[in-house]
Amino acid sequence: MISNFLTKIISAKLKIFAFFCLLITVFLLWSCSQKREKVVTLNFWAMGVEGEVVSRLVPQFEKEFPNIKVNVQQIPWTAAHEKLITAFASETLPDVFQLGNTWIPEFNALNALAPLNNFINKSPIVSAGKYFEGIWDTNIIDSTIYGIPWYVDTRVLFYRKDILKSVGYSYPPKTWDELHSVCVKIKGKYKNQKKYAILIPTNEWAPFVIFGMQNGSGLLKDNNRYSDFSGKKFEEAFDFLIKFYREKLAPVDMQQVLNLYQAFAEGFFTFYITGPWNVTEMKKRLPKSLQSSWMTAPLPSPDENYPGYSLAGGSSLVLNKDSKNLDYAWKWIEYLSKSETQLYFYKLVSSLPAVKEVWNDSVFVNDPYMKAFYIQLNKTKATPKIPEWEQIVFSKIQQYAEAAAAGKMNPEEALRLLDKDANKILEKRRWIIDNLAAK
Repeated sequence: MISNFLTKIISAKLKIFAFFCLLITVFLLWSCSQKREKVVTLNFWAMGVEGEVVSRLVPQFEKEFPNIKVNVQQIPWTAAHEKLITAFASETLPDVFQLGNTWIPEFNALNALAPLNNFINKSPIVSAGKYFEGIWDTNIIDSTIYGIPWYVDTRVLFYRKDILKSVGYSYPPKTWDELHSVCVKIKGKYKNQKKYAILIPTNEWAPFVIFGMQNGSGLLKDNNRYSDFSGKKFEEAFDFLIKFYREKLAPVDMQQVLNLYQAFAEGFFTFYITGPWNVTEMKKRLPKSLQSSWMTAPLPSPDENYPGYSLAGGSSLVLNKDSKNLDYAWKWIEYLSKSETQLYFYKLVSSLPAVKEVWNDSVFVNDPYMKAFYIQLNKTKATPKIPEWEQIVFSKIQQYAEAAAAGKMNPEEALRLLDKDANKILEKRRWIIDNLAAK
């Protein structure tokens, strides 16, 4: 009997043990299932060389956030705009994507972007004070923030120190008057040679917009409803630049500059307004004997408030308003915005970091060419934040600047026609604003 009794007790205990084992197994299976269900895949579209390289940042992010996977798709800049518009129309935009900061107004007008104010207010990583003011401003429309600067861009003055010194200048020009004066002296030095003082490409709109903004032009007026290129401030700046062509201080025929770097090395021009990508190119393409003979400087100013303003350029990170993974996608933006990530990314692709703190690293402090960019990035302005802006600058400003530079029309006529064409482009904007006001 005792044996039967013990057998029953053991059997009961085994059943209880088996039951608890079953419970534990079910719990473990349920727990694993829950973990699998919580893994989120983010789709991220990035452009150009940045898009090629950013995938190298993903493993560390996924290590920090094992429940988030990032799928990177690289898109060439030449196809990016069309692909994004097509994705918007078909409701297939990725969770996170890169936008040139002049594209933000257009995608905001499409109601494609998620506002970021609430995310920023809670973030220990992203805040306005950590970024260059002018660059941050490019992402704000009607007090709402739609993008976070990823990398930055602006234009500065590249120049030949040795040629400048040969005409009595130990420093780059700080005012418009100084720029013109030194260019006259350089041209005088080479008066019997086919050389110029400054390169202002007739197929580039940027210098005309930069000098207009420096002189206080808003470029557009009346809530960006009308063009203001024939306004006094822009006209003064436009006349100033056209003077360099008229006085043969700058070449009109760009066929004379088939190789930019060779022309710079040969002293065909002394000054050129361009961006950070050309620092790397100058280091690679100029002969070793000239590597100590060129430098960068902030842009001159129309008055004594040196430096003058430059363009607030670069790319931003935005969220798809209709993404179901906004909180997870924001973590990816925060990760790309961390100082250590920004520094590592710069070392990979040489795209200038948007976070100011990163510029304290020795890689920038010890690079004399970068000093001008840091100073200039603290004095930039955003171009008008409307969807039509790119159409105006690429199809119109460039066209009439080239015509005036070549002497095909006088500056006053060129600006009058520029206003006329730009106002046609802005016609739909005026109609929308007027109808909204009527309601």
